[in-house]
Amino acid sequence: MEMEMEMEMEMRAREDIEIGEDITPPIPPLSYALHHSFLHSHCYSCFSPLPLPLPLNSNYNNTKNHHHYYYCSPACTTTRVVSTEELHILQSHPHHPFSSDLRAALRFLQSHPDDRIAGLLTNCRKLLLLQEDDEFAATIHEGAKAIATATATATASASAALCLVLTNGVEVQDYDGRNLGIAVYPQNFSWINHSCSPNASYRFFLSPPPPCCSNSTKLRILPQHTVLTKDDEVCQDNGPKIVVRSIKRIKQGEQVTVTYTNLLQPKKMRQSELWSRYRFICRCERCSASPPTNVDHTLQEISSANLDASSLSSDQNVYRDYAIRTLTDYIDDAITQYLSFGDPELCCEKLEILLTQGLLYEQLEGREVKSQPTIKLHPLHYLCLNAYTTLASAYKVRASDLLGLYSELDEHLLEALDLSRTSAAYSLLLAGATHHLFRFESSLIATVANFWISAGDSLLTLSRSPVGSEFAKWDLPIANPPLLKCICSKCSLMDNFKAILFHSEAQNADFEDISSEFLDCVTIITQKVWSFLIHGCRYLRAFKDPIDFSWLGTSKYSSLRDVQPHLCSTAEGPGYTLQERMHIFQLGVHCLLYGGYLASICYGRHSHLTSQVQNILDCEECLINDSHETD
Repeated sequence: MEMEMEMEMEMRAREDIEIGEDITPPIPPLSYALHHSFLHSHCYSCFSPLPLPLPLNSNYNNTKNHHHYYYCSPACTTTRVVSTEELHILQSHPHHPFSSDLRAALRFLQSHPDDRIAGLLTNCRKLLLLQEDDEFAATIHEGAKAIATATATATASASAALCLVLTNGVEVQDYDGRNLGIAVYPQNFSWINHSCSPNASYRFFLSPPPPCCSNSTKLRILPQHTVLTKDDEVCQDNGPKIVVRSIKRIKQGEQVTVTYTNLLQPKKMRQSELWSRYRFICRCERCSASPPTNVDHTLQEISSANLDASSLSSDQNVYRDYAIRTLTDYIDDAITQYLSFGDPELCCEKLEILLTQGLLYEQLEGREVKSQPTIKLHPLHYLCLNAYTTLASAYKVRASDLLGLYSELDEHLLEALDLSRTSAAYSLLLAGATHHLFRFESSLIATVANFWISAGDSLLTLSRSPVGSEFAKWDLPIANPPLLKCICSKCSLMDNFKAILFHSEAQNADFEDISSEFLDCVTIITQKVWSFLIHGCRYLRAFKDPIDFSWLGTSKYSSLRDVQPHLCSTAEGPGYTLQERMHIFQLGVHCLLYGGYLASICYGRHSHLTSQVQNILDCEECLINDSHETD
């Protein structure tokens, strides 16, 4: 991918483009390489998961090269031939920080003997000559030397190829969001510039694209001044393909942009990441806004409760930066306890204390203050959003562990119910919080789609739990209520989602109406179950409504800052009635349908997220069989 340079490498719409439309056909890569950690689990050619177990003595595995790489089918063995030079890099530098980049750069050199650059930016000067990080530059030089040795080419050419891959390469992700490998695409993708408020996104195809995304889709973008080179003659019709899709309306002649970074980070973090990786300072509309946009202000807001101005350090910026670093380290440590050491309980304890208590000012300054002020994060601060994400997952794992260990209806299963509902509550809060930001920054649509789907999945999981319910006490059937009894008559989400799945793309002209209907419905349903979901968790109890955040900046927000530490615990509380269970089920279905609708805009109706929603609802018998008819 490229930055906006003096060469004016950019792509613009050749026609008016509506939201949720493909604007490129599937684009094959110029060069690509699978990450070393996936060599034994994914195809070296198309990145698809390998059929396991692998058939012995067949074309699926590469027996003559000591199983350093594998193919998913005989067809892939002919489309992705590995040279001896690439095999040398694979064997001699498996743990190099740029291992896959080295192999992608080597293949690029081999496939472009006469036109090594192929119209793409190498960015060598900024990556090497202006690089303050000597270690990073030394790593590039070491990698270039390895390529030059393997291919008997000049080190300068190898350096240019490696820098080109580092600048233009994009991480190829699977349906679970894992980074499988690196790929470099031709100008019709690589010339698309970055923005922190982009109007397009992209998706990958590891297997042949569906007919609706075939090569018959025309290229709807063009460079402004430069004629594209004939990259299609260089590209092989193999490897992971990429498709660009609009997430906003784009006018003819308007520049098309995607993002190179996480949009739920505040400006300072985005700028730091972009400079570290690509060596440019973003000057997009969002980054240039003065004062900062509502979203960027919210993502970095902190409060100092009971703190006199005289107690603060004279340098407010230094103070804030130090506070954020301390809070970040604390949250990172808690998440590490969960992800690296498998201790979700300690992780939950630490994050709950931070969210409710904050950090004492004396912890930051190392001196006593009579008023004992505390530093707290805005409930929509990006660190809080990270904490909500982790807590939703950690509570879910804890509940699953208990359900796996105990089968009798006792205090352990009641605790599992508490943990499940707290997980669902944090998932719902996360979806509602990011949706509030989405209303001000529509480019967050992909993130919001993921969070609504996760919330819906958690709520449906909770609705299936028999523990603590009246019908469980009386040994009544525990099957989920039929869909027909739970379908909401006030909105058209189900009909709209079925139309997307089986007939056509989303009718995006109705986007505002569909979103408004959804928010009206989930607000009403949430009011009926929120007190049950948040029982026993003091931090969550401070949120009167996880969907409507219009109370921010009011007296209700002040009460949230005064929440005292109180960990979630099993306690006597409201019973889990059948009526509540039906409302939770209905709420989960709404969240799934809306998340699936947003996913169809970002990635198309055949995307993995849309299919995930369909599969979950099919399991709940939520989709009627006769709707599978196509026009």
